[in-house]
Amino acid sequence: MSHLLPLSRVAKLINQPRHKLQEVIRSGLLATFDGMVELDELLRMFPDVKWDDDAEFRRVQEIKDKAFAKRVYENVLPDKEVLAARLTELGDEYAAARTLLLHYGNVMAWLDEKIDEFDEEASAETHHALHSVRAFLLRNLAEMPPDALLAQAAIAQERILKVMSAHVTIQPSGHEFIVEGNDTLLDAALRNGISLNYGCSNGNCGECKARLVSGEVKKVRAYDYMMKQADKDAGVILLCAYAPVNDVVIETNVEGAHAIPVQQISAKVKSVEIFNPQMAALHILTPRSQRLRYLGGQSIEVSIDGGRGRYAIASCPCEDRNIELQIPHRPGDVLADAVFTALKAGDTVALEGPFGEFVLDEDSPRPVIFLAFGIGFAPIKSLVQHAMSLELAESIDLHWVADEAGHYQDNLCRTWADALDNFNYVPHAQPDDLDAVLEAIVLDYPDLHRFDVYAAGTAAQLDRARAHFVRQGLPEVRWFAGAIDA
Repeated sequence: MSHLLPLSRVAKLINQPRHKLQEVIRSGLLATFDGMVELDELLRMFPDVKWDDDAEFRRVQEIKDKAFAKRVYENVLPDKEVLAARLTELGDEYAAARTLLLHYGNVMAWLDEKIDEFDEEASAETHHALHSVRAFLLRNLAEMPPDALLAQAAIAQERILKVMSAHVTIQPSGHEFIVEGNDTLLDAALRNGISLNYGCSNGNCGECKARLVSGEVKKVRAYDYMMKQADKDAGVILLCAYAPVNDVVIETNVEGAHAIPVQQISAKVKSVEIFNPQMAALHILTPRSQRLRYLGGQSIEVSIDGGRGRYAIASCPCEDRNIELQIPHRPGDVLADAVFTALKAGDTVALEGPFGEFVLDEDSPRPVIFLAFGIGFAPIKSLVQHAMSLELAESIDLHWVADEAGHYQDNLCRTWADALDNFNYVPHAQPDDLDAVLEAIVLDYPDLHRFDVYAAGTAAQLDRARAHFVRQGLPEVRWFAGAIDA
């Protein structure tokens, strides 16, 4: 019987990002069956994987988490009822396997008796054939298959993953993600950068309703929303209140930039980080009951004591309630003056947004070039982290052309490059001749037609960059630009 594994779980088992696995599949080197990988195929393609050694993967994952400015999660157990249900299911699988083995043993005993029965009246030729069959069966049953130990280790690790986590597929978009620890379906989707519809996130509004297509879920958080009987009969659940017991398929819409409503939120300052006299980061924490829904690359308006401005969000949608804005210190900017001189942790800020359509094309598996001009790094940072969390891009190249503020998060970019094997970072000093810098960048990509390019800067910078990239062979439909104020 085939042992089939979903792609997201295979990626975890072989300690590789999902985009690497998809490259191997697209090349035809690894066969899939309805989006699943057969265990024998996995062992054939990755014979050198150390199934019991994930230390290096954990090290890279920790660097990646720190690079995203996320808290590093402890390896917490799932909710006790979910854990009990998963262990029960694992016990049922074990019992079924034992029963099947006993059945196979009975079949072999029956075959042995039949061979003796047929042998009593058999000719010499038939006698030889029967004993050859018996010898063949005994020899092959006694021999350990060459990949048996690898298969045993892989299945054991996959079973541990199934106890500690569950695989989720979203229809009709095809998005996949893993729910770990005691996360709800909504928590895990947002942490993986998948934009689902939700409102309060605590079971009052019903905005996160979705239909359970297959699999089993458990309610892990109480909610007050009154579900209609018709919805209950159709298998509708609240994503903020349920966790998966096993691998599940849910039906719901993944939100695009057009579908996310403008929200008004009163939030608190978490901290102010001064990079240098020209640039600071404002870290904001939204209420638990009113998180900001947005996509990487979008912007929001901020109001503080009479100061108001619209800024690109520099954080990833996967960072839960934490929002980062990067504020340039411009003369006469009341809000910027407050950030650099007076604002402190606990102060209240008003947020409105999100705005803009400078977002990722999540249907594209192509390699990506991100191009940031000066403070255009803020939306590019958000897009980079969103792309990393989705693990869709074949490769990511980041070019940052500095202005007077310099490469104020250079260490962060270098950390990404150190932690991720598909990430390349190229800083460029503030140029005297911008066209020369752009020409040098595009000449590094003789196969530019294969890429998607996301650029953020002033309108003039974007126009000049677009001309260079299109002239070098980039299809215009793969040029995505986000203009910022000079």
